[in-house]
Amino acid sequence: MMTFNVWRKVKQRLRRGRRPMWQLACFWLAVGLFALSGTHAGSAAAGPGASAAAAGPSREPDDGSRSVIGALSDMRATVMVKLRRVYICGEESETIGSLSSADALRMMKEHPEWTAMLDEQGAVVMEQRIDDLSEACKRSAYFGLDKLGRLSLFEGEPKKEKVMRTFFQLDVNYMESSLPRERIDELVKGIRVTDKDDFNSVLSTFSDYAVERTEKVMKRTF
Repeated sequence: MMTFNVWRKVKQRLRRGRRPMWQLACFWLAVGLFALSGTHAGSAAAGPGASAAAAGPSREPDDGSRSVIGALSDMRATVMVKLRRVYICGEESETIGSLSSADALRMMKEHPEWTAMLDEQGAVVMEQRIDDLSEACKRSAYFGLDKLGRLSLFEGEPKKEKVMRTFFQLDVNYMESSLPRERIDELVKGIRVTDKDDFNSVLSTFSDYAVERTEKVMKRTF
């Protein structure tokens, strides 16, 4: 808006022809210096705080992690540290080893997205959540029905009955009336999943036949 007003005044002065050209040159030089100084002032005012705002808010540790941080801050000895990787299918555990409390704190600060807790032996267990299948799941995971008609994830074919995770009760009658028989037979035998896309696709398909969901649909219909 300021630039527009300045330009309008310049045009008025040009039309009037009352000012010599050297005064007009001085005027534009003054305008340029003013704009330049305003740019520098804005940058200085932003300062380091603007960079911090652009980076976004830092993640605050949860209550469990805060308790661990407090315990480690008061500790001067070494502590056993373990890492648990929790996948959408499967878990993996790794023992990092005995670290000083300072090194354990440093590790937590380097990974603010992890959570932490103390186990019964006093070891620090850091938990990393990974939006993928574990390598073990990629090799042997199957979706299927357990004995109660619930959609479950099995280690190996469902007939081996090694349930790793149960999701929801299926409305089997509604499913049988809506899906091709081949699809239901496939679920009974076990649907192999090897990656996150397979996992999400099967879960999304059969979530339409979850008991709670179908009950809500029936209540809205009638």
